[in-house]
Amino acid sequence: MLDMTDVTDSPTGWVAKHIERYVATDGADGHLFQGHAALLLTTRGRKSGVPRRTPLFYGRAGAAYLLVASNGGSVGHPSWYLNLRAEPSVTVQVLGEVFMATARTAGQDERPELWDIMVKTFGTYATYQRKTEREIPVVVLERG
Repeated sequence: MLDMTDVTDSPTGWVAKHIERYVATDGADGHLFQGHAALLLTTRGRKSGVPRRTPLFYGRAGAAYLLVASNGGSVGHPSWYLNLRAEPSVTVQVLGEVFMATARTAGQDERPELWDIMVKTFGTYATYQRKTEREIPVVVLERG
């Protein structure tokens, strides 16, 4: 498990405040963000080796947690996604529960169904996909 005492919360402004409130209240303030369920994902920086925590909207498919590496529809993938591709062992916080998970990018055979789940969770993902030529990855987090 990543040592959560050494986590670097690199975001500033409202994102940093969201993380701080989420951690301080075990998600009571922050799990629902703008009407959508959010978790905290901690990855290890692929260059720095430093743990990095990011709040992200999530969905569910069975026991798995789902994330979308949209980066707002930008050309490139978000840093957290590049980090978990380099090191798929991550730490996840959902409300007050903190657990280890293994992250993987959804395969082409499962992506359409998982993408639909996530678009139903946060419809703006469809808009982000229209903004970019890259296929936005769906990430599957499995405990363990």
